[in-house]
Amino acid sequence: MRHYIREIPSHLPQPPIEKAYDVIVAGGGMSGLCAAIASARQGVRTALIQDRSVFGGNASSETRMHISGASCHWGKQNAAETGILMELQLENKHLNDSYNYSIWDGVLWSLALNTPTLDCYMNTTLFRAESDGEAIASIACYQMNTERHFSLRANIYIDCTGNGTLGFFAGAEYAIGREAKSDYGEPDAPDERDGETMGNTIYFVAQDCGHPVRFVKPSWAHAFNESDFKHRYHGDIVVYHNADDVVVLKPGEDYADHADELVEKYDVQSGYWWIELGGDWDDIIGQAEDIRYELYRCVYGVWDHIKNGGDHGADNYELVWVGNVAGTRESRRLTGDYVLTEHDILAGKPHADEVAYGGWPMDEHVAGGFRAKGDIPSRVRSYKGFFSIPYGCYCSKNIRNLMMAGRNISASKLAMGATRVMGTCAVGGEAAGIAAAMAAKRQLTPREFGQKHLPELQQELLKQDCYLVGTRNADPADLARTASVTATSERPGFEAAKVINGVARNTDSANNLWRSAGIGSAGETLSLKLATAATVSSVRLTLDPNLSEERCISVSKAFIDKEPRGIAPELLKDYEVRILREGAVCWRKQTQDNHQRLNVLDLPEAVTADEVQIHITATNGAPDAHIFEVRLY
Repeated sequence: MRHYIREIPSHLPQPPIEKAYDVIVAGGGMSGLCAAIASARQGVRTALIQDRSVFGGNASSETRMHISGASCHWGKQNAAETGILMELQLENKHLNDSYNYSIWDGVLWSLALNTPTLDCYMNTTLFRAESDGEAIASIACYQMNTERHFSLRANIYIDCTGNGTLGFFAGAEYAIGREAKSDYGEPDAPDERDGETMGNTIYFVAQDCGHPVRFVKPSWAHAFNESDFKHRYHGDIVVYHNADDVVVLKPGEDYADHADELVEKYDVQSGYWWIELGGDWDDIIGQAEDIRYELYRCVYGVWDHIKNGGDHGADNYELVWVGNVAGTRESRRLTGDYVLTEHDILAGKPHADEVAYGGWPMDEHVAGGFRAKGDIPSRVRSYKGFFSIPYGCYCSKNIRNLMMAGRNISASKLAMGATRVMGTCAVGGEAAGIAAAMAAKRQLTPREFGQKHLPELQQELLKQDCYLVGTRNADPADLARTASVTATSERPGFEAAKVINGVARNTDSANNLWRSAGIGSAGETLSLKLATAATVSSVRLTLDPNLSEERCISVSKAFIDKEPRGIAPELLKDYEVRILREGAVCWRKQTQDNHQRLNVLDLPEAVTADEVQIHITATNGAPDAHIFEVRLY
């Protein structure tokens, strides 16, 4: 049997520290962070390996890319990702309405380090995997600031490294670059397979100082003229990139008028995604440092042109931050039991084994990036609605105890253009984390678990407030599903019974929430009467933060100015849950100043009850009460 060990040379000064877990997650970007937290919340011993000092990957203070997802930045309604990602974003809104990246780092760090049964190894690099080509036995890691080596083993591993590093070390099958049209029959694939990828980008931030600020180009920076910027807008008007060039907004015109064609917006105060290099280099991973240096030269050259190469409206602007960690779009894609393709994206039909969803267009950047002079920097293939991602995209084809989440999931080059954005990566990470934990509990491989327990996984995902396009709540343990639901008031089309219809968001075809007709001086009450008395130990409320709004941190002032300030007004603020038996209250719990969508109220001891009431006295600003779903366990 072939034995795979790939490592960097190492002379260990002391024996490695050995630890065992149920699940190990490699990579602490948004997909890895959500995967690790989700796994640990299932009650299994979980480790998160992160080679940086912060979590979040491209969304952290080191790179500062905003989290894109299925909503296409206001382009698609009721599309925002929920689950752990929504929890983090709502917490950030509560603590950090001015969008300070240091506080955002703290929001991510705090949730990870305060999750029971989760061990976080930060500043820790994975450098070896012990594998026989069929399963991973252990991984070796080095924590640079403590000079400690670790030998860690687990039942199941999840590769969230972006580059597919763990899978590569373990001998997993993978792909890089574009497939040929003949591989999957994708109409937009090239005739011949090649190694072209999307490139890497370094962002910058500029600030209006209110007075002229000079800039002297460093000697090592590149020099550019206006001919280098064709199709690459770099002025002081807010514009939006589309498939052909740019859409410049006219006075009074709204971005929603261009919803089908928008991909990114940008302005002179924030860096440009099109400062992109590496997609046509020989090895985007092996040459990553050279690409980073070249990007650094380009960023300062671009800024010199903006400041000194003509009137770009930047006389008063000062360059206040340049990222040192490049944002990576594409490298290895680990091959799974299912390969998502262009056909899946455009069809938009839910897979029977769906565990995540997306809605971002198939966005394919030109491989040469900024150096592809005169070329349109991105081709965008748009479509309506969402696509679902099947479970097999998260399970390695040939390493039986390996899963993956993030931009390195099993997808063709074209499909990866839609799945790579961080919102989609995050919900996929949560799905993989829950699946890995449930499989580890049963001592099953990920594939075995999917074959035997896929419906159970889907129901657990819905319970944890993840959205599945074609799956409704059918949890047999949920007592609310057979309750009789009434309310003191309800708006037409938003009846009280909607809270148990199995869908916890509005869709194009239906409203799926209860809305009261207002909130009177005595408040509003939603009541669920059980058919027979039953034991209740937990009440779960899924509320409405307005899933058509953006709430992600960004370096772009134009982007942030579009976002609503403060806590979503639709969220309930003050309410009381009462559990009754034959009209008498046997347990009650008041919640004040709520700012989260998913509210889980666990009773200290289970009680026998025949009715549950939610009495609302205040929202965060809306004139009526909103509740999408009530679950009782």
